[in-house]
Amino acid sequence: MSDDVILETRGLVKEFKGFVAVAGVDLKVRRGQIHALIGPNGAGKTTCFNLLTKFLIPTRGQILFEDEDITRERPAQIARRGIVRSFQISATFPHLTVLDNVRVALQRQLGVSYHFWRSDRILGRLDERALELLDTVGLRDLADTVTVELPYGRKRALEIATTLAMDPKMMLLDEPTQGMGHEDVELVTQLIRKVAANRTVLMVEHNMNVVASIADTITVLARGAVIAEGPYAQVSRDPQVLQAYMGSEDVELQGAHA
Repeated sequence: MSDDVILETRGLVKEFKGFVAVAGVDLKVRRGQIHALIGPNGAGKTTCFNLLTKFLIPTRGQILFEDEDITRERPAQIARRGIVRSFQISATFPHLTVLDNVRVALQRQLGVSYHFWRSDRILGRLDERALELLDTVGLRDLADTVTVELPYGRKRALEIATTLAMDPKMMLLDEPTQGMGHEDVELVTQLIRKVAANRTVLMVEHNMNVVASIADTITVLARGAVIAEGPYAQVSRDPQVLQAYMGSEDVELQGAHA
């Protein structure tokens, strides 16, 4: 496991009309790790994600990626650096086939990004790589299925395939197992473990069983600030963490700890 820090925040602050949503967060994500960002509702996790992917601009502080200051860069610049985000709500095209979704994501390799009207002859050049990616996420046999017909967990697997098509150095996964039944949670958890084998993953996740099973490092936020960091065995027993979750709707931590 690498000690090489790929993403770092220094004193990251985000205020909304006097309300401090992120309060001086110092975060270090190491290359090749799965790093989970957890905390009770309202802890600032999603705001922190939005700052990292530049959907929000910090009030104060710095964001560094591979030792370069990216604090003021735009979302498109961030994506070109290899930071690619998967959203809470599946962001696939429901009426395209599974294969076509991945081909669209691969179009940037041809320099024709977002040109959906390109001919099958041109897009056909991408089929081999698209099928490789579908194989990676266990969807090759469903390549010709219209995406809207997929079960929810398979849609999330497809979204991870389209994220991989962007060739990310770092994947940011926002609640990847939200709303899933046990079988789908297990499928997506194993998929994240698989795709993280040669890349860095930063994830926001409520399901503590998922976090416990795959995260190398966990950062716990409460009221916008970091209250604990380390492996699951350490943070799950931290008195500040247990206090932060007491009385909240996020009972998974207590359940997993027990």
